[in-house]
Amino acid sequence: MPDNSVTVVGNITRDPELRFTASGTAMASFGVAVNRRWMDRASSEWKEETSFFNVTCWREMAENAGNSLNKGDRVIINGRLQQRSWETPEGDKRSVVEIQADEIGPSIRWATATVEKNERRGAGDFGGGGAGGGSTPPRPAENSPDSAPFDPAEEPF
Repeated sequence: MPDNSVTVVGNITRDPELRFTASGTAMASFGVAVNRRWMDRASSEWKEETSFFNVTCWREMAENAGNSLNKGDRVIINGRLQQRSWETPEGDKRSVVEIQADEIGPSIRWATATVEKNERRGAGDFGGGGAGGGSTPPRPAENSPDSAPFDPAEEPF
């Protein structure tokens, strides 16, 4: 059975944007730039190429990303590719492939990092979402800048 798994290492291109669905589920999105550098043997010159990806994460990971990641940070992201399609108000069809993050961590190749554990919010899936205590994060006011329109049908679970 084929597996849809991807791991990228790159720099965050914009601060994570933390939003909440109508049901209160946290979602964060940000961009990451992945650089590739290689020696062109024919010309004996270094070549460089940059790819840009949108990254989305959910629930506790989204809140952690919003609280701890910043533009310029070098990160390691493991997740899966997901294609999303929609139609513009003008009737044009659009599509994008994004990374749905399962894990995000700092790269310590050229930097140091300090890990601070959060209090576990629930039983079950290793740190969140399940029953067993914890609190629901506060939702932004309906007209606040953090309450950008969001379609709950986009929730992956």
